[in-house]
Amino acid sequence: MAYTPDAIKTITLSSIRLPLEVPISDAKVFTGRQKPMTEVAMLFAEISTTEGHTGIGFSYSKRGGGPAQYAHAKEIAEAAIGEDPNDIAKLYTKLLWAGASVGRSGLATQALAAIDIALYDLKSKRADLPLAKFLGSHRDSVRTYNTSGGFLNASIDEVKERASQSLADGIGGIKIKVGLPDSAEDIRRVTAVRDHIGDSPLMVDANQQWDRATALRMGRTLDELSLVWIEEPLDAYDVEGHARLTRTLDTPIATGEMLSSVAEHKALIDARACDIVQPDAPRVGGITQFMRLLTLADEAALDIAPHFAMEIHLHLAACYPRETWVEHFDWLDPLFNERLETKDGRMIVPDRPGLGITLSGQARAWTTDTVTIS
Repeated sequence: MAYTPDAIKTITLSSIRLPLEVPISDAKVFTGRQKPMTEVAMLFAEISTTEGHTGIGFSYSKRGGGPAQYAHAKEIAEAAIGEDPNDIAKLYTKLLWAGASVGRSGLATQALAAIDIALYDLKSKRADLPLAKFLGSHRDSVRTYNTSGGFLNASIDEVKERASQSLADGIGGIKIKVGLPDSAEDIRRVTAVRDHIGDSPLMVDANQQWDRATALRMGRTLDELSLVWIEEPLDAYDVEGHARLTRTLDTPIATGEMLSSVAEHKALIDARACDIVQPDAPRVGGITQFMRLLTLADEAALDIAPHFAMEIHLHLAACYPRETWVEHFDWLDPLFNERLETKDGRMIVPDRPGLGITLSGQARAWTTDTVTIS
């Protein structure tokens, strides 16, 4: 059957404020660098074409930056109108250059990521395939671990209770936050959770709050607790420091979630500054850029564990040749009509076409601004 030409007819952008049930604190709060998180700013892009196809994608910002992402997306989206939605790589470049004066990473890529992801959702739905199958998957399920139950605002008893519930729900591992000013309290919390969950996989995340000396000292102590990884022990841009820890410690080092370009990740990979790369598709510019990162990580024989946004990253992780991890967060659940299934420690790739998500009525109610560009 011959290809039917198509064109992008409209792009609807929506700014949604997702409230969190309780204020969330990680180490950045306890070191005084940030305030507790009370909401997540979501940027959604909904695309329709002249042939009647649709796609949805999203980006996000925790704490500041959400309104700026929305404003930037509104400025550049017009560049995609009238273009063939199948030419995703071409459109990524066109949208990037439409706003290039503010750079080719950071806010600029995060804003266009929602559109890029929506184009992939549209194209895979047009093929009547789940996104993972459309891209070329290696597996139909991915190992998963829970993060949302392990923040520092929760008491250790609450963390243990949530860990038990996560494991009972079929989630495979537990990650808890560390990086408190009192390192002894960090060790107490990690040891308590390790004792509580036994041999189940356990990860810790310092959210960039240790200096090099503290990270090395804590890493040597944590080496005794059989962790899957130590995440973000140092500033995200301290490539040399991460490389030194990777060479020195027995426990694998994971980092990369705060980086917002392929170039930044390439520097991390080239320096062998981690064992596990944690890219974030909405932060690096969408699926177009994320797939480039997968190739770089695979060539370096590194593992990956994408950050947040499991609704997107489940599909992408399923496309990596090596076994991966996907981070289970329940925060975004109210935004969608669908739920992802976890079983026997793994998250199941849904059989629905595309990303397999539709916006809920609650998401519409939380929308603070929306615009349709045509």
